[in-house]
Amino acid sequence: MGLDSLKTDYLVVGSGAVGMAFADVLLSETDADVVIVDKYPKPGGHWNVAYPFVTLHQPSAFYGVSSRELSKGTIDKIGLNKGLNELASGAEVSAYFEKVMREQFLPSGRVRYFPMCEYKGNGYFTSMLTGAEYHVEVTRKVVDATYLNTTVPATHTPNFSIAEGIRFMPLNDLPKVAAPPKGFVVIGGGKTGIDACLWLLENNVNPDDIRWIMPRDAWFLDRKNTQPSEDFFEATVGAQANQMESIAKSTSKDDMFQRLEDTGVFLRLDQNVWPEMFHGATISHLELAELQRIKQVIRMGRVTSIEPEQIVLERGSIPTGSGYLHIDCSASALTNLEIKPVFSGKVITPQTVRSYQPAFSAAFIAHVEATYPEDEKNALCGVVPLPNSTDDWIRLMVAFMTNQYIWGQNPEIRAWLLENRLDGFTRLMANVQDHETDKKAVLARLRSNAMPAMEKLTTYLAEINASTSI
Repeated sequence: MGLDSLKTDYLVVGSGAVGMAFADVLLSETDADVVIVDKYPKPGGHWNVAYPFVTLHQPSAFYGVSSRELSKGTIDKIGLNKGLNELASGAEVSAYFEKVMREQFLPSGRVRYFPMCEYKGNGYFTSMLTGAEYHVEVTRKVVDATYLNTTVPATHTPNFSIAEGIRFMPLNDLPKVAAPPKGFVVIGGGKTGIDACLWLLENNVNPDDIRWIMPRDAWFLDRKNTQPSEDFFEATVGAQANQMESIAKSTSKDDMFQRLEDTGVFLRLDQNVWPEMFHGATISHLELAELQRIKQVIRMGRVTSIEPEQIVLERGSIPTGSGYLHIDCSASALTNLEIKPVFSGKVITPQTVRSYQPAFSAAFIAHVEATYPEDEKNALCGVVPLPNSTDDWIRLMVAFMTNQYIWGQNPEIRAWLLENRLDGFTRLMANVQDHETDKKAVLARLRSNAMPAMEKLTTYLAEINASTSI
């Protein structure tokens, strides 16, 4: 079988949210030709194998590509997200990305899409179906949209042993349960663990029949504070003002997190447990109340093995048996936390340049690629690190605020942010009128505390770096 040769301006590896958002801006702001290669049969990346009851954790308005709205603009009237902007389901997200590809990208005549193909590096890829081999001559750049490698339960291999006869499954298979077990054991305290617990509770499982293994408690973001519409200005921008004020007035790291909780920026599961983890998960107050119905929360560290009659953890063990259903939620959503330059020669590696928003970040990086000289690009695209611990939240905030300051000094970027639908809040703030004195007071509080907050965060970060270097 011969080698098929292709030529393109940009080779985008990965058609998940990052690759799609990047390619979308390239098509809108340049005349470039694009080849997209992906291992999955449809665009959308990990959404191809997501569990069936998954939804976005943030409003749909923040997700997808710049040129096409994902949100229906509705407020949920029922369920645990009641009163807030709707959260697209996994099926809706998958259908959305397929429409973007089929109705926008391919009809443009400037995109060639190769699904079910494995990228080998150096412009080579192979069809997983036919074995056909391809080489792409790239005239501009390769875009590695797979760097923020999202892992999902369906493809995750647990890092602990499981005895024969133990009922164990990823939460993808939870809706397939045909006979009630003696009890449920949810393994993992992150977003998938939250989703598994909420799904069980919503399906009338007695909370006393759920044991939730939580290696670390986490700080959560109040989803009410992430709403992009005018009706939520006081909650959304007010939370940002509260955040800056809480940081600025804090006297220590712990005092800062306590103030952030007291002002409604952060939430936690148990008032008696001080969180050590921060992954940026958003949660509604209704969801939090449901989770708090589960009283058997196991805080003994990570699972090291599941034996025939016990689960062994880092700091103890709990009884189990073949009658229990063990649900694996231990996969880390993002596994590649190492930061590298976004722009490096002929390779672009999209990473988050704004906290919690990978799709926006990819779109912004594409705009910088299309607009600015090579020697200015990395300065505009400082990487905001993906958080794991509470210390990481401080690193995240320093990087996020640095980028916001740099962008704010650039009129062209300010104008782009104002018009980009994934941005969320720039237009919300810009639309405040002179007569809206309450809103102006919130903005004034936000701005007056920004620099003092940055100074305090920088101090805390220096303390962290000093302690880790010892």
